[in-house]
Amino acid sequence: MREVIARHGLNATKALGQNFILDRQLLARIAAIPGYLEGEHVYEVGPGPGGLTRALLDAGASVVAVERDRRCIPALEELQKEFGSKLTLIEGDALKIDEPAIVGTGAHVVANLPYNVGTALLLKWLGGAWPPWWRSLTLMFQKEVAERIVAQPDTRAYGRLSVAAQWRSTARIEMNVSRSAFVPPPKVTSAVVHIVPVQSPQGVDAKIMERLTQAAFGQRRKMLRSTLKSFPGAAEAAEALGIDLQRRAETISVEDFVRLASVLG
Repeated sequence: MREVIARHGLNATKALGQNFILDRQLLARIAAIPGYLEGEHVYEVGPGPGGLTRALLDAGASVVAVERDRRCIPALEELQKEFGSKLTLIEGDALKIDEPAIVGTGAHVVANLPYNVGTALLLKWLGGAWPPWWRSLTLMFQKEVAERIVAQPDTRAYGRLSVAAQWRSTARIEMNVSRSAFVPPPKVTSAVVHIVPVQSPQGVDAKIMERLTQAAFGQRRKMLRSTLKSFPGAAEAAEALGIDLQRRAETISVEDFVRLASVLG
């Protein structure tokens, strides 16, 4: 990978949130997290010079890779020549991609996400119709973000992202990744999160859940009595369900958010 990066002049760009991983053993471990990939379809965002892409292809997957940085395309095209139709390259902005139209359904998402769009992409994939088009998400984040995704109520990390990831899926941190594994080394430790969808609670609208958590966590130091004012009827519904309006959102369980959203829907 160092040779590929040097040959194509691929210095990581901070503006694009890039940090490249060169360790092939580490990349193989990440590629193994979703399980046996022989014959499976994988969607990758931000492949950069193609280290993780190669690991996924070596594991037998067919990969659709979306890359915004045109500088990386020649390096990825080298992989495409080697693996042929097993690798599909798309130059574009992942936030604007219609994944089901391109990847279909039942794909695994595996990506060392660019730091500057990682949370936005996760919320995009966790929203909308259920079951989703993806079978699992295996994603690299800053460790702080990863901890927010898996956080439990009454902890500092628990928030809107925790509820979004947990109300109809299971999320766990699979591994921490040292700063030294990246080129250039970021200022923070990273972690790989694995998310698998589960059955969606009946009667809960994803848009209602999004609005509810945005309101509840919008001013996280304030009580629900205050924060839920921005969602008409939410405070009254919470009180009717026996949820104390003097509590803060960070103390409310995912299950209680589900109960409240089902009433508001």
